[in-house]
Amino acid sequence: MRVVHSAADLRDSDQESRAVVMTMGALHEGHAELVREARRIVGPAGTVMVTDFVNPTQFGAGEDFDRYPRTLEHDVAICAAAGADIVFAPEVTEVYGNDSGFRSDSITINPGPLGDILEGATRAGHFRGTLTVVAKLMGLTRPDLALFGEKDYQQLVLISHMVTDLSLPVRVVGVPTVREADGLAMSSRNRYLTQDERHIASCIPAAVKAAAAAAPDGVAVAVAAGKSMLHSSVKLDYLVVTDADLGTARPGPGRVLIAAQVGSTRLIDNMPCTVGGA
Repeated sequence: MRVVHSAADLRDSDQESRAVVMTMGALHEGHAELVREARRIVGPAGTVMVTDFVNPTQFGAGEDFDRYPRTLEHDVAICAAAGADIVFAPEVTEVYGNDSGFRSDSITINPGPLGDILEGATRAGHFRGTLTVVAKLMGLTRPDLALFGEKDYQQLVLISHMVTDLSLPVRVVGVPTVREADGLAMSSRNRYLTQDERHIASCIPAAVKAAAAAAPDGVAVAVAAGKSMLHSSVKLDYLVVTDADLGTARPGPGRVLIAAQVGSTRLIDNMPCTVGGA
């Protein structure tokens, strides 16, 4: 496996099938599963790339860009063990042409109305930064397919829409959320939780599971079931039931999504469900 820092080095790595897993580093078992799934899809003859880039344009004012963990040596070891061929760890200047991200005259990706709900309502500009850097990294890595975890479900839906709407020659593959033994979705931000907060946070996946189980009885019943599982110290941002494309829930396949704060750490989770007609 190789670690490269420039797009020019990537161009020497063309093979028959190319898969990319895009990350912001601080890798964990959830990322490793994305790499393993990429390897399963492309086979031994293909190339599996992992991007390791803390993207400044995804962080809003007051968010944790400066303290976000940077653990490249650790990340490289995880990628090698999971079967990656290349880790692409560019500097900000390699991606944006400067050391701070967007310029005032930068062309960026507008996520549309779907980027203003749920995470977008709380984190203004987040999905503009996400979609723009994903488009840039797709241009730099030139993959045939890109794998993203379902844990960031709104991100997955928006990236899928972007690829379709802009006719990008990339197949987007969603991979189910990998969870800790207590059900908590694996996330780089879990390391911010204290031991007590980690215990409290386990109520978040329990709430999503309860809501998903109750969804056949209707949206209102599902939301109430989910909220009943939350610890009193958890600050809920949203707990909603939507259709599979994040629109208004209707009978059939749906999604339960939650965002909540435990201590100073904001956590998100989601699960598929079947929405009833009540």
